[in-house]
Amino acid sequence: MTDLRRRVDALGQFRVADVASPVLTKDDHHHLFKVLRAREGEEIVVTNGAGQVAMARVDVSSITRISDVVTDPQPPATTVYLAPIRGDRGEWAIAKLTELGITTVVPLVCERLALKFTGEAREKLLGRWRKIAAEASGQCRRSYDLVVADPVSVSDVPLDVAVAEPGASGSLSTVSAIAIGPEGGWASAEWPENQPRIGLGDTVLRTETAALVAGTLLKFGGVQWPRLSSE
Repeated sequence: MTDLRRRVDALGQFRVADVASPVLTKDDHHHLFKVLRAREGEEIVVTNGAGQVAMARVDVSSITRISDVVTDPQPPATTVYLAPIRGDRGEWAIAKLTELGITTVVPLVCERLALKFTGEAREKLLGRWRKIAAEASGQCRRSYDLVVADPVSVSDVPLDVAVAEPGASGSLSTVSAIAIGPEGGWASAEWPENQPRIGLGDTVLRTETAALVAGTLLKFGGVQWPRLSSE
């Protein structure tokens, strides 16, 4: 990959269609020259969101690639199934999962959703999550987009996905996907008995906090929390 320090020190990172011959979108051109007030000679990172990256130099009113195009190693697949959350807390969770390097977020339709998630409301939320993910990708210099997939119902979740549940225990050794429930928790018998369960600590977490903890465990591994005593 190109030097990480050089990427960090760059003025910003921008998504382009062709990394070899980068051209900024109208919105990104405005952001670079009018908002960031880029000066001639400064460097930016350009990526196609599929692993290709290069450095580019800011010219008077355009950009020019100044490094080889490299392709970063593809990260291992990590997925968080996330029940939609009201307000900006869901957007916060998406930004943090993007920063952590989670590869996919799947909006999860479950029984106790605390918000409307149909029709126009659903499309608005998905659009917002995808926009937040794109913005966070540039901020954290990731070269592979976080995929915000189409929503699925609990009944469509594969049996190898671990369900986050207070007090549960389970091994992370074979887990690459974790499901995070809604603000009201899972409904009784919502999941099959043979669905793996995993605990995220010895306290009850809010949905966005659970998403962050799950993403951290998936990305970096972590402790296997003991089952809480029933005594």
